Amino acid sequence: MDVSGEKSVLVSNVRGASPFVIVCDHASNRIPAKYGDLGLSASERLSHIAWDPGALAVSRHLSEVLDAPLVQSTVSRLIIDCNRDLNAPDLIWTLSEATRIAANEGLDAEERQYRIDRFHRPYHAAIETLLEARRQAGQETILVCMHSFTPIYHGVARPWPIGMIHGVDQRFTRAVFDALAAEDPEMNLGWNEPYAALNGVTLTLEKHGDGRGLDATMIEIRNDEILEPAGVAAWSNRLARCLNAARQARKGAMAV
Repeated sequence: MDVSGEKSVLVSNVRGASPFVIVCDHASNRIPAKYGDLGLSASERLSHIAWDPGALAVSRHLSEVLDAPLVQSTVSRLIIDCNRDLNAPDLIWTLSEATRIAANEGLDAEERQYRIDRFHRPYHAAIETLLEARRQAGQETILVCMHSFTPIYHGVARPWPIGMIHGVDQRFTRAVFDALAAEDPEMNLGWNEPYAALNGVTLTLEKHGDGRGLDATMIEIRNDEILEPAGVAAWSNRLARCLNAARQARKGAMAV
């Protein structure tokens, strides 16, 4: 996919009445024109190394179903990974799984700072602006970070159709996990799979969720489940139900 224009971040349904706010760190595989194709083939630029296939489609459907605001990055993670700390070694990828990103090797300080200022900071600033506006309006907010993952990684199959990842506070994530399990007891649900906070993949979740004391969760869907409209609709509707159920469970727990 591509996104027209040169905006680093898009915010849609900003006045959504839902308590949920959806964010999608790896929504786009767009490589700005100044970078050409980064020396990668078309198939590589369409693959998971460049973005999270299906994640934006699910995010958009959830935004519609829940009437939730959506914040999405509009640049490929190969330019800069908006879900990485500025000091992380994989902030700007030079090797993604088995694919060398030679164009990212040996970047000078000026280019690195340009990417931070042009793409990374505006994305997180947009999230903060939205969350602060909701706080000032007294609007309940639960942060949902949407991602997808590959069915196979380094030759190893990943059996979970979905994985739930928590930050410092795991309570809302556990409530969503429990709601998913109640809907389908036979589903192979991942807990901190295929990634966990220790892998350095929870910047957005912890910065904007835990950092603000919000209920928050990170959801990873295996991308072969959401490459077609039927799968996108099925998972979005399921998640909408389970997110609402988790919210009610949390309210019940806090009332005790």
